[in-house]
Amino acid sequence: MLFKDRFDAGQQLANQLKRFENDYPLILLVPRGGVEVGLETIRRYQLDWDFMIPRKIGAPHNKEIAIGAVTMDGNYLLYEEYINQIDVSSDYIQEQIQQEMMEIKRRLQKYRGSETFPPVMNQTVILIDDGIATGFTLLAAIKSIHAHAPKKLILAVPVAPTETIEAFRQFVDDIICLHSIDRFTSVGAYYESFPQVTEEQMKSYIDLLNKQQVIM
Repeated sequence: MLFKDRFDAGQQLANQLKRFENDYPLILLVPRGGVEVGLETIRRYQLDWDFMIPRKIGAPHNKEIAIGAVTMDGNYLLYEEYINQIDVSSDYIQEQIQQEMMEIKRRLQKYRGSETFPPVMNQTVILIDDGIATGFTLLAAIKSIHAHAPKKLILAVPVAPTETIEAFRQFVDDIICLHSIDRFTSVGAYYESFPQVTEEQMKSYIDLLNKQQVIM
């Protein structure tokens, strides 16, 4: 195993992110796993933070299979080749986009009491998650952030497939990935402990962060 848990991964990631400390970056956390990973970077360097919530658009026959992803401002990406292959209707896609956006807004209201987009314009932004599998939802998040004109966008993850990291380099200014894996299996396979983060834990993490750093 590469990491004991997400907190261990976060400690290691924070060490690598020290180089950006003097840029006073805005940390964008991808709930829920990315919150546990990003806590140490925010605490150690006393940085401003916010949430970035992308959501997968699932296929009609199997919701676990991504045919696209949508973010909080309505930006979305579609896996056009697969959509055409399985003949998914545009009505279904639009319906799913609206449903997922409603869920994003519900979570934003619950986590931060506001649906506004994070203030990324002219900011150095570090996007943190607990790892990358296919990367589809994170790519949608990256597209969404770019639409709001950040000064610089850095992707920071503990582990990801090597080919995905290489493919992502064209979309961000820098990537910090502690371990890129050639024969990648799943994000959780590289953690000794990788439980789902509960809503109760999310509340405690938000309370902890709010005591030391206010969301911008």
